Amino acid sequence: MCNVVYFNGKFSKFSEAMTNIEDRGYQFGDGIYEVIRSYGGVPFKLREHLERLERSAEGIRMYLPWSIEGLEKICMEVLNRSKLSDADIYIQVTRGTAPRNHTYSEDIKPNLIIGAKKAKDLSEKREHGVKIILAPDVRWKKCWIKSTNLLPNIMAKQQAKEVGAFEAVQYEEDGTVTEGGSSNVFAVFNGTIVTPSLKHNILPGITRAVIIEKAAEEGINLEEGALNVEQLQEADEIFLTSTTMEVMPVVRIEEKVVGKGKPGEIARKMQEVLLK
Repeated sequence: MCNVVYFNGKFSKFSEAMTNIEDRGYQFGDGIYEVIRSYGGVPFKLREHLERLERSAEGIRMYLPWSIEGLEKICMEVLNRSKLSDADIYIQVTRGTAPRNHTYSEDIKPNLIIGAKKAKDLSEKREHGVKIILAPDVRWKKCWIKSTNLLPNIMAKQQAKEVGAFEAVQYEEDGTVTEGGSSNVFAVFNGTIVTPSLKHNILPGITRAVIIEKAAEEGINLEEGALNVEQLQEADEIFLTSTTMEVMPVVRIEEKVVGKGKPGEIARKMQEVLLK
């Protein structure tokens, strides 16, 4: 739970922040969001996250009355007030509050929520690797928009949780792998990293972009393209990436062992260079 939150110009404790029941985010999931990790009080790739927030807003035709610089200042104020060093900063923007109607007025004012909470320590999971399941991808086709409409992701991740897995990796009807419920997917074959390209209905992850950049710097071959379920099951290594996971090695797909059943060298290398 966030210990401090900014809501439409006011700072308060999370438990004291309230929104109207006719907020379109509550009524329709009509909103967008971002999550930024801070290390030692410094947010990781804050501007890149905010630029993606702007793209998401454009994607759903939502006008943001705040500049990126203004949002940066609010995020830093929230982080400073939280007194947290390592935190997850959550940003949510809904289209605003209005009488329930599927259509909306162009002059409706968006609602902005920014909160900070202590980041989870996933180092033990990264050390040993995690299990994933495979799940059909039933989401909408604009996955590049970071929408608050996450019900398909929730159902897939709940399915994973119920069988003791960490994540659900989704695939389309033809077997094409897209992404995890809250992560991007990478597989390694003979030293080459393969990850689904952005045209395959995935979110352009900020950590994903950093990994692509770092792989080039380290001289590791990386290809963006199609990856299917059969290929994924035969990978030498698999790892997931996200703001909160960083680089998470996968050692099992359901009951099938991945590679040698332990985090691989490339996954460990990517984690090592991620924050440098």
